[in-house]
Amino acid sequence: MTTRLQPGDTAPSFTLLDADEKEVSLADYRGRRVVVYFYPAASTPGCTKQACDFRDNLAELNDAGLDVVGISPDKPAKLAKFRDKEGLTFPLLSDPDRATLEAYGAFGEKKMYGKTVTGVIRSTFVIDAEGKVEEAQYNVRATGHVAKLRKDLAV
Repeated sequence: MTTRLQPGDTAPSFTLLDADEKEVSLADYRGRRVVVYFYPAASTPGCTKQACDFRDNLAELNDAGLDVVGISPDKPAKLAKFRDKEGLTFPLLSDPDRATLEAYGAFGEKKMYGKTVTGVIRSTFVIDAEGKVEEAQYNVRATGHVAKLRKDLAV
């Protein structure tokens, strides 16, 4: 069974490469709140919808003191192509060995089309300014998720 994070837990630290192959760490966001969301694959319909929803709501989230970071197992080159095609203005990070996905409980068994498969569990976390988990949402829907998150956070 995959470990699930709970509000109040210390967020697992990470340092991953972004689409430009620059290192980005959770520690870079210390002192600010950050939304860290995990998605299965760049340029797929659901993941594109979700990323574009974050893009379209980024100004309001930033105004509320929230940064956004997306993480998937994709290589930096694929992330760069996805970012450029969709005009994404927040960091997309590459976790090819899935260590960060696993640390957050965002990789494991899930149901897909009625079958049990192993893969990325679409998940979203809000990490507070001290590095603690404020929200931990697993098995989120690609469509409508950002609106629900904004409502949950009163943004």
